[in-house]
Amino acid sequence: MPKSKTRKKAVYTPPQTAQQIKVSPRWLAPVMVSCWIIGILWIATYYVAPNAPLLGTLQNWNLLVGFTFIILGVVLATRWR
Repeated sequence: MPKSKTRKKAVYTPPQTAQQIKVSPRWLAPVMVSCWIIGILWIATYYVAPNAPLLGTLQNWNLLVGFTFIILGVVLATRWR
């Protein structure tokens, strides 16, 4: 049986560096979840009671407000570590 060739070069090992673990602020997760909940509740309330005092004056702009809260929650989710 033929003998396998041995490796002449050493295997590359990356240099040891002290990496700091990034930690998200404590307020980030509650604000992120709150934005999602507010956005969903805003849209749901608009569909259930479109003539509510504040919601009736905004009419279809309520969808924009609700989706803005949801998108803000998604943007905050990208910063969560």
